[in-house]
Amino acid sequence: MATGPASETRSGRPRATSRATLERIALQLFAEQGFDATTVEQIAERAGVSRRTFFRYFDTKADVLWSEFDAEVATLHRLLAETPPDVPLTEAIRRAVLTANHYGVDDVAGLRTRMQVITGIPALQASSASHYDNWAGALAEFAARRLGQQPRDLIPQAIGFSALGVCRAAFDQWVARRDADLINYLDIALTAWKSGFGDLDR
Repeated sequence: MATGPASETRSGRPRATSRATLERIALQLFAEQGFDATTVEQIAERAGVSRRTFFRYFDTKADVLWSEFDAEVATLHRLLAETPPDVPLTEAIRRAVLTANHYGVDDVAGLRTRMQVITGIPALQASSASHYDNWAGALAEFAARRLGQQPRDLIPQAIGFSALGVCRAAFDQWVARRDADLINYLDIALTAWKSGFGDLDR
């Protein structure tokens, strides 16, 4: 077990690590002892790296909780920008969301811990709105380009936030049931969203 400066190798160089490794270890500690009781120093020590290394990847301890989500937003921007113009708007969004999500059954435990921490701490729960707004905003920007409107106009905003709503419903079902890959739930929800749920009562 590393202590103090021993968290570095004998050559004096920090051990190799990654954003994903630090995130996994942080979530383990949050589950074991709570978010507030976990320090950056504890996360770094368990990872075998320095505190400075942690801050190369994350600005704050709370940023660990949103790292994957924010990366997904960046991926959505890229995928939607690369979508051929002949792909219908809602189909383009469905494809981008399915491609951007890579979680499987083995990821449920970590994501459940993440959501429990966020929903259990008022300050973190309050800050979650900006992250969700960014996700919906990626879709709204794409819709606005397609429609010749502004991202803050009604219809682009409605498209972004309605898609966010069905995706959150799919995510919650997946976390609760733990019986399939997230992509299955997202596909069902987004396919219904594309049709305006009009096919469900036939």
